[in-house]
Amino acid sequence: MTDKTMNSYPEANLMTLQKPRSLVFRLAPLALALLVSACAVGPDYKRPDVAMPTAFKEAKGWTAAVPKDNQSKGEWWSVYQDPQLSSLLTQVQISNQNVAQYAAQYREAQALVTQARSDLYPSVDATAGSTRSATSSSVSNKQTAQLSASWELDLWGKLRRTAEEQDASAQASKADLADATLSAQSELAQDYFQLRVMDQQIALYKQSIDAYQRYLTVIQNQYAGGNTSRGTLAQAQTQLESTKASALDLQWQRAQLEHAIAVLIGKPPAQFSLAASNVKLNLPPMPDALPSQLLQRRPDVAAAERTMASSNAAIGVATAAYFPDLTLSATGGYTGSALHNLFSLPNRVWSLGPELSMTVLDFGATRGKVAQAEAAYDADVASYRQSVLTAMQEVEDYLVELHTIDTELVARQNAADSAKESARVTYNQYQAGMIDYLDVATTENTSLTQQQSVLSLQSTQMVTSVKLIAALGGGWNGDVGK
Repeated sequence: MTDKTMNSYPEANLMTLQKPRSLVFRLAPLALALLVSACAVGPDYKRPDVAMPTAFKEAKGWTAAVPKDNQSKGEWWSVYQDPQLSSLLTQVQISNQNVAQYAAQYREAQALVTQARSDLYPSVDATAGSTRSATSSSVSNKQTAQLSASWELDLWGKLRRTAEEQDASAQASKADLADATLSAQSELAQDYFQLRVMDQQIALYKQSIDAYQRYLTVIQNQYAGGNTSRGTLAQAQTQLESTKASALDLQWQRAQLEHAIAVLIGKPPAQFSLAASNVKLNLPPMPDALPSQLLQRRPDVAAAERTMASSNAAIGVATAAYFPDLTLSATGGYTGSALHNLFSLPNRVWSLGPELSMTVLDFGATRGKVAQAEAAYDADVASYRQSVLTAMQEVEDYLVELHTIDTELVARQNAADSAKESARVTYNQYQAGMIDYLDVATTENTSLTQQQSVLSLQSTQMVTSVKLIAALGGGWNGDVGK
């Protein structure tokens, strides 16, 4: 029908324009009814049970506490009462590049959630164009301006399962970010305490070196006067140089710890230094209560659980491929040969209609995808349960280590005190001419070794306390985060 014909029959023109509107009104209730009755195929997610003890085996006398997994745990490192450590740890979340990488991945996961949720709603596109074409006998122009809309009705829950899958993945990504942050902070705290103990060990070596230097000076004078043997002089020189070498060995180890701390706070090692300090290390008191439920306390366990939920939703997405997809589409606009009268009634065009599509024959491809999704879910269930078991093992290991160190440290300190007293007595006997210097060197070395052992054990104790806090998800009692 030409433009002229349409203009000659206004009644017919009006009826033509009313058809799409009538059809929309007829299809809208149908679409709503389909959406209301739509179901989501695939299994609904239910977190699998994991055998959890009511208390930790190695937490003798401790009672179970309820963790506050939905609250901020605060600055767990404040229990050490070290301002410099606190200053360093607050920089991890800001400047650590591994943390920054996980933060970007979490933002990416959030964007995917937004995309998946948008698929549940209609999409509208606008197009405008102008074309000029020619044949051997004529030249024609075509102007267009159109709006088109499409809406895939989520009859079987495929889109909802996809959104559910992406949402769980985003939550897992958030937990990964928390785990990366906690891991970096825990590693920094461990390096820091080892470095501070090394400062004390180096200071102890310096004291010994100064004492051995004085001994050597005395013995050199005695040797020059013919009052002692060459062997005694050689023994004193050996003792001094050996102690210097041990002190130098600690120097490069301390430097490497300092470099590691620099990288953890996002700085080049050349731009960071930590002055030596004989700070007092404060071991936080053991808590009165210890939670045995780590599912929400530990971010790595939470990430494993959310990954499992995402895999469960993926089964529904794969299962939905067995069923047809229903899409409603509509297009309306204007098309004509001249731009000046493009937006006129004769140039109006429209189309509206549903589209049903499904796979008729795929030779088992869909069945294979469903089986793959189910197997992936089973694997994630096993991974989740293994994460819980590993978490429980770590806590038990660190608890028994801390309990044992407490007793061992007392014994080590007693041994160091006895060795120190023995070295003092032996040196007095040497000065009185009662024994050879070899006995002095032996007792002095024993005393130094015992004192260094005490410091090494204190380092292990501080590091283990940090590991225990990290194993409990960033806080080792129910009061953290209040």
